[in-house]
Order: sequence, then C-alpha cells, then structure tokens
Amino acid sequence: MSQSTTDPRAFRAPPRRPLRLSWSDERVRGIVWQVLVVGLLGAVVWWLWSNTVHNLEVRRIATGFGFLRREAGLPIAESLIEYNPTDTYLRALTVGLLNTLKVAVVGIVLATLIGTLVGIARLSRNWLLARLAAIYVEVIRDLPLLLQLLFWYAILQGLPGPRQAMQPVAGIFLSNRGLKMPWVEWQDAHSFALLAFVLGAVGTWLYRRAALQKQMQDGQPRRLWPVALGAMVALPLAVWAAFGAPWTIDWPELRGFNFRGGMTISPEYFALLLGLTLYTAGFIAEIVRAGILAVPQGQWEAAQALGLHPGQVLNRIVLPQALRVIIPPMTSQYLNITKNSSLAVAIGYQDIVSIANTTLNQTGQAIEGIAIIMLVYLTISLSISLFMNWYNARIALVER
Repeated sequence: MSQSTTDPRAFRAPPRRPLRLSWSDERVRGIVWQVLVVGLLGAVVWWLWSNTVHNLEVRRIATGFGFLRREAGLPIAESLIEYNPTDTYLRALTVGLLNTLKVAVVGIVLATLIGTLVGIARLSRNWLLARLAAIYVEVIRDLPLLLQLLFWYAILQGLPGPRQAMQPVAGIFLSNRGLKMPWVEWQDAHSFALLAFVLGAVGTWLYRRAALQKQMQDGQPRRLWPVALGAMVALPLAVWAAFGAPWTIDWPELRGFNFRGGMTISPEYFALLLGLTLYTAGFIAEIVRAGILAVPQGQWEAAQALGLHPGQVLNRIVLPQALRVIIPPMTSQYLNITKNSSLAVAIGYQDIVSIANTTLNQTGQAIEGIAIIMLVYLTISLSISLFMNWYNARIALVER
C-alpha cells in the first residue's frame, strides 16, 4: 500500500514582505492613520481638560478629591456597615456602594429564578399556566420601570401602621415601616459555619466533576447526595457545634409606636427590589423561552425515546444546550438591573447615586461626584461582563 507524503513546505508561513516607507504600502498607511486618530483624540481630551480646569479656576470652584476625608454630616437610614453622620464622605459613599450592590446582587438572583420559572411555564402544556405566564410577561414588560417602582412604594406606604400591622405568619409583621421578621443573633460560630458550608459546596462541585469524568470512562454512575449531605450539611453543623452551638433568635416586638428587634426590610428597599426583580424577570422569561425553543425537537424526541421523564429531559438535555443561547442576552439583563437600580433615588432609597448627589450638593464638586458614580457603575458592569463572558466561553461548544 502506498503512503502519501506531505510536503513540509506546505506548513510554512509565507514570507513577510519588508516594510517600505512608502504611502503605497498598506501597513504604512494603517500606522499613519492610527497615529493621527490617537493624536486627534488626545488633543480633544487635552482641550476639554484644560478648558474645564480654566473655567473652574475662574469661578473659584475647588477641585480634587480631598473632600472625601471631610466629615459628611449626612444621615443614612440603612447601611450594611456601621455609619454615623460624623464619618467621612468616603465612608458615606462606601455605604451607598454597598447598598447598590445589595440591590443588584439579590435582584439578579431573584430575577433569574423567577424569570426561568416563568419562561418554562410559558411552554407548559397546561393551558391556564401558560396563559398566566404570558399575561405576566406582556403586562410587566409594557409598563415603565419607574412607574412600577412608584406603584409598589405607594402600596407599601399605604399599609397600616405598626400597631395595626399585618401578620401573615407568626413573628413576621408587614406595615408601612417595612417588613419585620425574626433573625438569628449572629456570632463567630455562625460565620465559621457559613465558611464551612461554602467550602463544602465547592468540594461537592469538584467531586461531581470528578465523578462525571469517571462515569465517562467506566460507565458507572456515582451517587452525589451522600457527599453533598456530608459536605454541605454535616460539616457546617459540626463546625457550629464545635464553637458552642449558639442559637438565639431575636424576635420583633411592638414597643410604643414601632417594632424593636428582629431584622427590618425597609419599604424603600422592598419596593425597589420588588420592582426591579419583577420587571427584569419578564425579560429573562422570554430569553429562557427562546433558548429552550432553540434546542432542536429531535433532542426532545431522542431523550424521550431513552425513557427520561420530562424533568430529566429539561434538566439534563435541553437546558445545558439552551444556555449557549441564553447567556449572551442574559448578560445584558444583569447589566440593566444593575444600572436601573439608580432609579432608587425616586423612592428615597439611599444608593450610590442618592448619596453622591447629596455629597456634590453639599461640597459643590459636581465633576468629582459624577465621576465617582460613573466609575462605580463602570466597574460593576465590567465585572459582570467579564464573569458572564468567561462562563459563556466555558460552556461554548468546541468544534474539532
């Protein structure tokens, strides 16, 4: 049998032509045009900067970020870290940043869960369930977000006072002061138990990956639930017990004209989170529905022919393929929910925009204040984009 040989010269790169300092050389023209464009942009930026500095000096307006070290004197209703008006503007802006992240992170998680469920419900064979999901999507997407925020805030403000608070469940009170619910008095044992749970979740994920690789080799499935139960339940409980097993619940109680104790979810945060979550979930539902419909019908039929029930078909066959269609537009919705949180100023929730606006009104340094807001949202948006792009590249099909 004759064997064909391949000429090794076929794999060699073509020789590069030497660069000629002539306008007829396209590489020289490309370099010249790039230098001119960069120089023009630099000149425009320099002119804008010098003109701004000159105008500020003429009007005797202070510049710089030295005001961040001054006392703020700014009251903030709710914060994730300790804060009082005698703290600096820097700490006040940090509180605003954390308040923004609290809305964005929780809103992304809740909107993803609700949107996924509604998107799947729209494809349900149950006529009533599919119609209700369709009505939700069409109504919620056609109403302006700001109008929805004001609607939910007006409803929460219209609730009765603490003395006539609604009590849907024992220990939980809903009034115009917000939502009050029991909360565990957090101690070091709870922090270590939470850390153990996170480490257990990571270990379970690593074990699942290894088990799937071994299953691909020998065809033998490995049970995941014993490892998950031990790593994510038994281990945190053991760590919690090792540090004394503290368990003291702080129950809300009506004292005078308001509640004391427990955890409080303010009406402003509740309305903002509710409006953002429900609004964004409507768009995510359509993205999920489109991703599922993009999976060929033959995949469904092949999975059903193997004897898989509908839940297994959706979880193991359809959704992993649909993710490749869902992730890119889902990234845009995550960015939208983060940027739309700036509407919090309309209902009195003190996020980074609200606190920065108050800061620039007190100090008169509007350029620095706007720059801080832009930098915060740019950093958050780029972080979300980088993570989602990494995940999208990870689940992408690799062609051979």
